[in-house]
Amino acid sequence: MAYEDLRDWIKTLEKHGELKRIKEEVSPELEMTEITDRVSKSKGGKHGAGGPALLFENVKGFPGQTVLMNQFGSERRMALALGVNKVDEIAERISGLINMKPPTGGFLDKLKMLPQLGELTNAFPKTVSAKDAACKEVILKDGFDLNAFPILKCWPQDGGRFITLPCVITRDPKTGKRNMGMYRMQVYDGQTTGMHWQRQKVAAEHYRNALRAVAAANASGDVRTASVAAMAESAGGTVTIPDGPIGGLRQVALGNLKGSRLEVAVAIGTDPATTFAAIVPAPPEVEEFLIAGFLRGKPLEIVKCETVDLEVPAQAEIVLEGYVELGELRTEGPFGDHTGFYTMEDEYPVFHLTAITHRKNPIYAATIVGKPPMEDAWMGKAVERIFLPAMKMQIPELVDIHLPVEAVFHNLMIVSIRKSYPGQARKVMNAIWSLGQAMFTKCVIVVDEDCDVQDLGEVTLRVANNIDPERDVQFTLGPVDSLDHASRLPNYGSKMGIDATRKWKAEGFERPWPAMIEMDAATKARVDGIWAKLGI
Repeated sequence: MAYEDLRDWIKTLEKHGELKRIKEEVSPELEMTEITDRVSKSKGGKHGAGGPALLFENVKGFPGQTVLMNQFGSERRMALALGVNKVDEIAERISGLINMKPPTGGFLDKLKMLPQLGELTNAFPKTVSAKDAACKEVILKDGFDLNAFPILKCWPQDGGRFITLPCVITRDPKTGKRNMGMYRMQVYDGQTTGMHWQRQKVAAEHYRNALRAVAAANASGDVRTASVAAMAESAGGTVTIPDGPIGGLRQVALGNLKGSRLEVAVAIGTDPATTFAAIVPAPPEVEEFLIAGFLRGKPLEIVKCETVDLEVPAQAEIVLEGYVELGELRTEGPFGDHTGFYTMEDEYPVFHLTAITHRKNPIYAATIVGKPPMEDAWMGKAVERIFLPAMKMQIPELVDIHLPVEAVFHNLMIVSIRKSYPGQARKVMNAIWSLGQAMFTKCVIVVDEDCDVQDLGEVTLRVANNIDPERDVQFTLGPVDSLDHASRLPNYGSKMGIDATRKWKAEGFERPWPAMIEMDAATKARVDGIWAKLGI
């Protein structure tokens, strides 16, 4: 089921009893966070774990405006958002496509493939005209002001107000590929924000490619300055010209970068599948517009922007158009993050607005992050289930994975494997650390296939009993998440792998390995038959 837009999604939430309208006046400064935090951490009641979605209809200081929060904040709503009964159904669709083989029979075999081929066809976005794009009901090319929207200040020590659920769209200057990612944006004033592009994110690579392009165009001899080094480090890499006709590696002065821009567009309040597509850890070669279409089962409608050469979801509530000026950095933060700690101040690019378009009476969509569990826990669990088939393609022995919400996703991954040879658990650890965003995983625990990785009690039993710490714990160094405040250096630190599988003689374990205690099947069946009579 594809939702046309955010409003269609809200109607569905209400129809299913998953929406609570808040009539009391509530401030977007701290108060909405406190209310949403309490709701998202609720474990019982009418709506179960995660509470209901919240629509604030009486926003202090913003008469007539509404704010949607906690829209993905439960297992049921996450499935509803993707139009399925269970999120695992998406994984099954992906498995079907991955395992799709050319038809070997006649016409009937080809007909059987049509549904799968249709899924791929529906993934491609559809460009519509401005008159068919609801996001252009109001077009402001001058006199616009971000302060007109009820943007949240989430936590007391936050550096300001932050846009927390934006779909940020950029185009790679090198390949022309679009990317849609979710990066928080601190509001500096009515026309500028921060752009929190952590160096390992795709948009940050687009920024670096823009720097390299400018460097290649403007380089004239060796120019080395401290400001260039600082700028290059903040961009996440040295700005250089590759060896070629010019000869040698050269750097370009910061002054030569002024006036050079990377265009950016930001969609706020899209249909739920499109918003979710912005957070998935897809390969850079796969555009998120395609992922949105696949999840929706229907092409995503996109429309050209007014002032930048980019496309945005046509039915979005709000669209911000603009650019980052290469070489311009500004202090961003602190920000109360999903780790449960504040991310400290750092230097990030600045987003300058050139236009704002929006629907009439736009609905502002936001989320908050902090100590888990919160709304992002359910989004992270959906990512875990949906991308398991893709991980199995890279790591065939993989049976299941679990990213406990208490470890805020990138700090712990528990994996079960079909062990076939000595040292395989360590091979799997290293394979995980080589996979896209999985490279940030601080701790990897590997267990045998008969261990349910979703059962933390069972995992704890295996780890506590199956390891000799000196032998079975592996340490390595590499990139870590920018939010990791405990690493020895920003973005660089150590990781740990724990081999909690049964040890083999071929791995140097000479002692007998004991069997786990389990009742025999016949006794279980007999007790099952008399259980009701026991009155226990």
